[in-house]
Amino acid sequence: MSRAVHRLVQGCAGLSVLAAVHATVNTALLRRPPVVPPAVDRPVTVVVPVRDEADQITGCLAALLDQRGVPGLRVVVVDDGSTDGTPERVPADLRVRLLTARPPAPGWLGKPNACAQGAAAAGEADLLVFLDADVRLMPDAIASAVAVLDDAGLDLVSPWPRQLTGSAAERLVQPLQQWLWATLLPLRLAERSPRPSLAAANGQFLLVRRTAYERAGGHAAVRGEVIEDIALLRAVKAAGGRGVVVDGSTLATCRMYDGWPAVRDGYTKSLWSALGGHPAASAGAAATLGVVWVLPPLAALAGSRAGLVGYAAGVLNRAVVAAGTGGRVWPDALAHPVSVALLDVLAARSLRAHRRGELTWRGRTLPAPR
Repeated sequence: MSRAVHRLVQGCAGLSVLAAVHATVNTALLRRPPVVPPAVDRPVTVVVPVRDEADQITGCLAALLDQRGVPGLRVVVVDDGSTDGTPERVPADLRVRLLTARPPAPGWLGKPNACAQGAAAAGEADLLVFLDADVRLMPDAIASAVAVLDDAGLDLVSPWPRQLTGSAAERLVQPLQQWLWATLLPLRLAERSPRPSLAAANGQFLLVRRTAYERAGGHAAVRGEVIEDIALLRAVKAAGGRGVVVDGSTLATCRMYDGWPAVRDGYTKSLWSALGGHPAASAGAAATLGVVWVLPPLAALAGSRAGLVGYAAGVLNRAVVAAGTGGRVWPDALAHPVSVALLDVLAARSLRAHRRGELTWRGRTLPAPR
């Protein structure tokens, strides 16, 4: 190994150690829901946008309508052009309203369009929840999320559900979502800072004060965003609000993708945006992840002690985050370099498809490069 490569490995190992320390502190500071939340004393409307969710909507709504401590709960299910019979599976319940979404206008993507129409139909609700159909809430989930919102004086909280995984591809890739923000985002600073880069959110389960939502421009402000959840948090922060991701591992579960084809297509759709939204920024972010968390393990295989330290720090980092967010710790953390390498492959695929204008999702073409 040349001296230059040895120094690079040492530098990457040092960054891996620092990242593990930061992730440990971050996980300790992660806001968590109370064990027994107080009842919610104001109206809450839950918006559930759906498009071909016939296999999911029944279970989602059953858990949603079983919420405790939310006497003012109302649900708006927004059907976004389903062709699989999803609307027919929405139960007849006085608390549930089924709304057929108008087709997206030019410049709008499907999910922001459906969410905006659901929010407009929310009546006098003081609090809005946006919930994906593949999420299953625990009975105290909404009351607990409201308690975190109120106790911390925030305008938006995004309780990150415990991510369920089945296949090897899911176990390798899915945990990187929470690993990324727990490792790279200073959570307490992110709560207060209006900087767009200091934002992480998950549209699977998101709670926002109605006043902050409207002040930020609602989903109209993020109408063309592929990752509308993070964009909405940024809009709330830009309008003077405060928000952050919080622990939702005891409040909800979600199996986001089922198998490699779904993982591949889902990340291809969004990774170019998640890593910066600009080709150079996205490619640079992916390359940095690979260098810091893949190079040291490769060097360790060649006998590098610094590489072994870097690998061990990466494994510890992954294990700490998994333990703190309800994920699987062992043996999955040992494969962390493989996870990061696979993420880089998906990022390259996403960037290529975005440049060519080939991105689609659920039968709709996503925006071409500007």
